Amino acid sequence: MSQELKQSSSTQDPSVIHEVQALRDELHRHNHLYYALDNPEIPDAEYDRLLRRLQQLEAENPDLLSADSPTLKVGSAPLDAFTQVAHKLPMLSLDNAFSDDEMADFNKRVIDRLNNSIKNEASENTTKELFESLEYVCEPKLDGIAVSLIYEDGILVMGVTRGDGTTGEDITANVRTVGSIPLRLTGNDIPSELEVRGEIYMPKAAFEKINKAALAKDDKPFVNPRNAAAGSLRQLDSKITAKRSLEMCAYSVGIVEGIKDGVDFPQTHEKILLKLSEWGFRINQEMRRVTGIDACDAYYNNLSEKRDALPYEIDGIVYKVNAISLQKTLGFISRAPRWAIARKFPAQEEMTQLLGIEFQVGRTGAITPVARLEPVFVGGVTVSNATLHNQDEVKRLDARVGDTVIIRRAGDVIPQIVSVVLSRRPEHTVPLNFPESCPVCESPVVQVPGEVVMRCSGGLICGAQVKESIKHYASRKAMDIDGLGDKLVEQLVDEKIIKSVVDLYHLDVDKVASLERMGKKSAENLLAAIEVSKTTSLARFIYSLGIREVGEATARNLSQYFGDIDSLLASDEETLILINDIGPIVARFIIDFVSQESNQLLIKQLLEQGVNWPEAKAQNNTDDSNELPLVNKTYVLSGSLFGLTRDQAKEKLQALGATVTGSVSKKTDYLVAGPGAGSKLTKAESLSVPVLDEEQLLALFEQYA
Repeated sequence: MSQELKQSSSTQDPSVIHEVQALRDELHRHNHLYYALDNPEIPDAEYDRLLRRLQQLEAENPDLLSADSPTLKVGSAPLDAFTQVAHKLPMLSLDNAFSDDEMADFNKRVIDRLNNSIKNEASENTTKELFESLEYVCEPKLDGIAVSLIYEDGILVMGVTRGDGTTGEDITANVRTVGSIPLRLTGNDIPSELEVRGEIYMPKAAFEKINKAALAKDDKPFVNPRNAAAGSLRQLDSKITAKRSLEMCAYSVGIVEGIKDGVDFPQTHEKILLKLSEWGFRINQEMRRVTGIDACDAYYNNLSEKRDALPYEIDGIVYKVNAISLQKTLGFISRAPRWAIARKFPAQEEMTQLLGIEFQVGRTGAITPVARLEPVFVGGVTVSNATLHNQDEVKRLDARVGDTVIIRRAGDVIPQIVSVVLSRRPEHTVPLNFPESCPVCESPVVQVPGEVVMRCSGGLICGAQVKESIKHYASRKAMDIDGLGDKLVEQLVDEKIIKSVVDLYHLDVDKVASLERMGKKSAENLLAAIEVSKTTSLARFIYSLGIREVGEATARNLSQYFGDIDSLLASDEETLILINDIGPIVARFIIDFVSQESNQLLIKQLLEQGVNWPEAKAQNNTDDSNELPLVNKTYVLSGSLFGLTRDQAKEKLQALGATVTGSVSKKTDYLVAGPGAGSKLTKAESLSVPVLDEEQLLALFEQYA
């Protein structure tokens, strides 16, 4: 216990003293794990809660404040493996805001302090309120590692980590390997000594690549891109750092000395960033100068929508008062500037308890472990389930019932368990064992050599696989049977009204109407939708069959190549491998499917029920397929279309030979953008990708009709 706490213990509630010291001890430990060892044990949101609780207790009990409190320092001590360097100007942290109200409070504090400063200096007691519309600079808060770069006469001489804010680690050899850090600055107006501060981070694509390589070698993957960037920067061998595809964005300056005569150094934060860009630094392209707190909130909402499309991780937005003179007036508190704040996004990682693990059987028999969790709010939604993927992932995580686990959910990504907090593991937990028999039909569980997925061997005798195959057949991208949702399929199978997709075409209105939450009208609408689904396309029909690894694109390629279902049924592996995007494994899956008599009978029965599609000419000649007008062209669809649906537009483009993808990249040839196109349109414009509206798209279809 610190000396300050001992002295105050006689006048304070012992439980408060104990909680304060426990919080400090825990925060010191997490600081060391996070900053020194690059091995965080808890998500940022949990750390923020602990810190805010300590701040609250110290505010309510100021005599408990001590010089060793984590609320007064930043980070942790540097590693002994690197030379320690004292910062000439401390590298402070930022206070956080988590809501519109907290941002409004920050803005009010800034305005009040500025107005009070002017009143104190004025000759009269009253003065005009000057700061109701204050300029702020908004920047994404990159999730990486803060660094200080020292330049002498425009040459990089040292790179230092933030460390504990006063002393960092000399990582000069490593920062020299980062491509976006200039070794020599460009320009004639560079100060003789310049300290540039910024964030070194690992882009999402590089993070995925490095973890994929680690898993291939049975090495431990990194938890997140920040963790990967930190580990890469703290390599004693800079050759390893050079292979990690790190990037750096400059966000401020520190020490600036030796400004040349006749040179006016920028006096706003925005102009400083633009000057850094002139000298050769990367600055964030999402940086904006805005006026007033409402514009700050609008920027937050806009970037929240774009967050998942960005090529790097961000965990919030940093707002800084733009004018340097006003920053000087506002000054600092012990650990942070008064003129800046970080507005955090809803946490993408949270901590909760693993209550149980169940096994689900999918359409192809794949058995997936699913974690049942104590509900937790993460990534903007309440999460109570998370996937554990497969047996290998279960072994890697060693997640056990009763464990405290870290959950991650980013955007629309299925929630997953990132890691287990081993320090909180209860006694007598038991490792998870994969079932040897199917949890639904009790058929043996098998594993194909070379695959990580365990599968039920029961096929269509397995009730779970029957249900999932019918759900897939009726889905929007397959036969698109409106009104036939998952719960209704489960009812129909459980009540033994249907046993396969063929039975859908023999449904009785009265039997359907008798089901829970159904009625005569709903049943009639369902049967009408089933009748409409009979007229489809060959590509949709092939996709609806649920052949392993045959997705929409592969089904379309098969449809275009063969032109009719009989030719596909009569195909062989050698022929299939000639088709675009089909390799030996997928070819084997297709042959296995079409060679089974039960599947041949199923297709025959569906055709007898009236399932049909327009006749199409087979394009199994390579020269013919290359004559398609949009072959080798890549399109992306975004926003609303009114003359046709997005799926219809996609099918028409694919029929003309185009590839249709879900995200914009340098390889995209055209973006089709309707109202509400959002981040895809922004990215297309930044990459100079041509943009078509719906009228131009329809004209394109008419041109090749």
